[in-house]
Amino acid sequence: MQCHADNAQAGDGPAVGQDEAPLLAPQPSSRTGLCSARSGLALLLHVSLFLAYALRVSLSIAIVAMTNSSHPHGWSGSAPHSSHPGLAWDPPVYNWSAETQGIILSSFFYGYGLTQALGGYCSGLFGGKPILGSGLLLSSLLTLLLPVAAELGVGVLIGLQVLLGLAEGVIFPAQYTLWAKWAPPLERSRLMNIADAGCTFGTFFALLVAGIICQSLGWPFVFYIFGGVGCAWCLCWFLLVYEDPAHHPWISAGEQEYIVASLVQQGSSHGLSLPLMAMAKSLPLWAITIACFCTDWMFYMLLTSMPTFLNNVLHFDLRENGLLSSLPYIGNGLGHILAGLLADFLLARRVLGTAAVRKLFSALGMLLPAAFLLAVPYVGCSSTVVVVLLTLALTIISTTGAGININHMDIAPRYAGFLLGITNTFGIVAGIIAPTAVGLLVGQNLQTGWRNAFFLSAALNLFGLIFYVAFGSGTIQDWAREDTAVQ
Repeated sequence: MQCHADNAQAGDGPAVGQDEAPLLAPQPSSRTGLCSARSGLALLLHVSLFLAYALRVSLSIAIVAMTNSSHPHGWSGSAPHSSHPGLAWDPPVYNWSAETQGIILSSFFYGYGLTQALGGYCSGLFGGKPILGSGLLLSSLLTLLLPVAAELGVGVLIGLQVLLGLAEGVIFPAQYTLWAKWAPPLERSRLMNIADAGCTFGTFFALLVAGIICQSLGWPFVFYIFGGVGCAWCLCWFLLVYEDPAHHPWISAGEQEYIVASLVQQGSSHGLSLPLMAMAKSLPLWAITIACFCTDWMFYMLLTSMPTFLNNVLHFDLRENGLLSSLPYIGNGLGHILAGLLADFLLARRVLGTAAVRKLFSALGMLLPAAFLLAVPYVGCSSTVVVVLLTLALTIISTTGAGININHMDIAPRYAGFLLGITNTFGIVAGIIAPTAVGLLVGQNLQTGWRNAFFLSAALNLFGLIFYVAFGSGTIQDWAREDTAVQ
């Protein structure tokens, strides 16, 4: 999603040339304090994404308690209520087969992929605040209804999961539309990565707490508690979040002036029409899209397939060791924050240009995890070493948050939400294909299959990085400027 291929050269040296056009020299009013309005927005978005991901993964945890494990191939109806020691009531248990459970869990992504681009487009028209808030509120309400949907039947539950995916699909693109109006170029990395860290921490929190709720209160309360908290938080969202600095009642004059001045070159949000042909021809946009697809392939493979590798090949169950199972999530969340701070430091000190910073952090997040993945088949039977490699890979892959993920904002801030929706859709496709490809390879031969799966993922990341480095850019594209009438 960047601009011209020759812009990549500008990122090779310090702060010279077209690559630095969006950046302003730091001013006293630009210093980010904990009480600044833009830092407050980062915190509010962190909590919102925390809750969105907690809602998203709640079923994948609770389904263990919802199903009768003694009938793994049973029918898909409700089983008699089972006695549950310690509970005042017995929640229903369902005889869902493993295949049925897989269909239920995967149905979320079919809805999730459909509203990515739509969410970005609508947030550009109506604002990121109402679209994100509405998506989170609807997700919370649907989560509250999940126990009822499960009781009504598998078909109803699958339909509700699709609706939940549709609702959550607008959240990330809407966030980018908000940041296009709030994040100065020298602070984008840290502000957006602090917000994005909520995704990982929300997943970790849900994994930690949902099991306890299932044991102490019963699995329906996972959805009642998470959904109820989500609804309550949406009230805070609509009361505390403002679409842009001009409408914020408590922002200081200095902060408002600095944000507006730093974003003056990017123009306002897009209207009804989009320069779709220009976008389709943009090599910088394709650079981000391809890199996102390759990175998400590895990310989803690490999250979904590596635990299977540990269990089937090394006979190590991550669920039996809470510390080791939580390390990848903690590392990924902290990696997001640290990468954002370091990227903005390099930009503010003019050590590197925008394109060079984006490519550097993308290279770190794509090459090093690939190297760790390639090492897995050769470490022998040491499951601990494999877990360490997995943790390092998921930690370092988070540096792409300061690279390709934010690059949408550099090259087309007016369309950042819509473009994020497009690239996220490709990432979701990668998340669907990657586990299937691993299954096909491993099904032929266990040892060789896993090795080939690791090599395939590493090769894709290398290709994606080469394409991104060749065609990536850090400047606003001509078709993304407000005064350019490209249709």
